[in-house]
Parts: sequence; C-alpha cells; structure tokens
Amino acid sequence: MQKILIIGGTGAFGRRLVQGLVTSTGCAIVIAGRTLATAERFAASLPPGRASALRLDRRALTAPLLEATGAGILVDAAGPFQGADFGAAATAIAAGMHYVDLADARDFVAGFATLDQAAKARGVLAVTGASSTPALSNAVADALVQGWRRVDRIEIAIAPGNRAPRGEAVVRAILSYVGRPVRLFRDGRWQTAPGWSLLARPSIEGLGRRWLSLCETPDLDLMPARFAVRDTVIFRAGLELGLLHLGLAAAGWPVRLGLLPSLAPLSGLARRFADLLIGCGSDRGGMVVEAAGLDEEGARRMARWTLVAEAGDGPVIPTLPALALIRLMLAGEIDRTGAMPCVGLLTLDRIAAEFAPYSITTEITTDPARS
Repeated sequence: MQKILIIGGTGAFGRRLVQGLVTSTGCAIVIAGRTLATAERFAASLPPGRASALRLDRRALTAPLLEATGAGILVDAAGPFQGADFGAAATAIAAGMHYVDLADARDFVAGFATLDQAAKARGVLAVTGASSTPALSNAVADALVQGWRRVDRIEIAIAPGNRAPRGEAVVRAILSYVGRPVRLFRDGRWQTAPGWSLLARPSIEGLGRRWLSLCETPDLDLMPARFAVRDTVIFRAGLELGLLHLGLAAAGWPVRLGLLPSLAPLSGLARRFADLLIGCGSDRGGMVVEAAGLDEEGARRMARWTLVAEAGDGPVIPTLPALALIRLMLAGEIDRTGAMPCVGLLTLDRIAAEFAPYSITTEITTDPARS
C-alpha cells in the first residue's frame, strides 16, 4: 500500500486533505504534527488501518527520518510559506520522496525551481502551489483563454465566507503583506501598490457584493509571463464582514508609513478578534477568474469563471488541486521529474472532478469584452 506523509495534517487544510485522501484513495496516511496527541486523536477518528500519527516538526526534518516513515510522497500543508525556506522539500528530495505543498507565498513559489536539478537527479517530482493559487487559478485561466490570440487582462478574486475556520498560519500569511509594497503588472507596466489596497466591491454571482483588496500571490509573477498579458493581472481577496475587511485596510497604514515593518507578529491577536465575530456573516464563499482579450477569431472577448461554495465547503477548495495531483501521481499519469510550480500540470476538468462530493457549483460565461 502506498504511504503518504502529511506535515500539518491536523491543521485547517491538512485535515481536509487527509480526509479527501482517505475517502478517495487506498493509501495509508501518516498524519504528522508538532503535537502527537492531536495527531493520534485525528488518526483514531478515521477508518481503522488507514492512518497513523507521528510527531514531526518540518523545521527539524532529516532524510533518514523521512525514509524511516516508508512514505513515497511528502505533502507539506503546514504553512505559512511566507518567509519559509525550502528545507522540507529539499529533505524530501534527498530522501527520494515526491513532494507536494499548498504554498501560496509568492517568493516561495518563485524560488522553488532552485531545487530542480536535485529533484531530477533523484528522479522525483517536487511541486509547489498545489492549491487555489497558483494551481486552480492558472488551470481556470488556461481553460478561459484557450485558443485566444491575445490576453489583455486577468483578474482573480477569492471571497470566503466569514464562518469559514481560519488557522493562525492563514492569518499570518495575509498580515505578512498588508501595507507592504506588492509588485504587480498593471496598465501595461510593472508597478507597486500597498498590500490590501486597490479596494473594490463587485457583485459576485451567488454571493452578492463583497469587499476585495490586493493580495500578494504567485499569480502576479506567473500569469503575465504564461499568458503574455498586455495590460493587467490583479489578484484580490476579501473578508465578508466590512468591519474586518476595512479594519484590516486601516490597520495597514502604519506599515505603509514605515511605522511598523509588518503586521505578521499580530496574527494571534487578529485571529482572536476575528473569532469573536465567527457567528456573523455566512458560510458561503467563492472565487472568480475573469479574462479579457482577443478570441480565436480576433473578436474582443471577456470570459468569466465563477465558483460558489455553500454549506461551509469553501475551506476544502485549497486542498483539491493537491488531491487531484496526488491522484495522478499515484496512477503514474505524470511522467515528469524536477521541481516546479503547479501550473500546466492539472487541467480545470481534473480539479473540478474533485468538487463533486461538496456543495460547490461553477459556471463559465463568455461575452463581448467591455470597451
């Protein structure tokens, strides 16, 4: 039986990925976390014989330790990846294990290719960003602009429901860039804007009007090059409650003014404050990817993909690209080695197939582009 080791397997995303693997594959899962008792309780809640627990800190990994687990794939779902090094991935490669992570950190994903030669030498595949960004966002964009002559603009937005659980790693990841300069391709040139700026409040099908702000994500680097975008690539995200969203925008001003280097050290306090309002808002979230350009006939075209998750199923979405990728790896359908971001490896259809057990609906619309 193939064995998969999941670091952060008891976290907000790790738990959901473990449950998905147990439900849909025949693999044995090793749930690794810094607290053994928590991992053991989670393993005991799963079907007998499917999961075991291991106390493990990704900062103290060694190749012999990983080899001793007997796992063939290491998944890092711990986060946050902002400011993290490539230690876990490099150690997995040294141990001859395939590697997958859920990183959405721009610098982490951008530098991951430094592991490419080592991964090829060991004959393993190491993939970063098998999550909502860049894996899902790029798979959607691939589908929207297939055959187009030109891509002028791509805009992505993620709008979770307020009742979605949020781990401190997620909160810290967001706070790491709020108020800090974010480099983006906008109006045909590279420029910077403060993180959590560029406020917008569009109406999203199935969700209504949601506040959105600029995020620091790998797509801001990857999409301008992959799609030869002529004008703009923007990635925004939002908090459902205006109090939280606009409050975070205001909290970024001391960083903008150079009075604070970062809000990341306040992640624990921010999470506790947000948890006080966890009963407000809804459990409905969504994601939108919109592209504009010239279609295969040279006509101006706008294409839009919308996802709506209900019944609290939104937080599972960041794990589904990883689940789809691991399925392909187990089936031997990815005949590649090396280290790379999770773009071009998964089609939208492959990822969307993982939506089936959940209250997730998607829609693609195409219209003449707005002038």
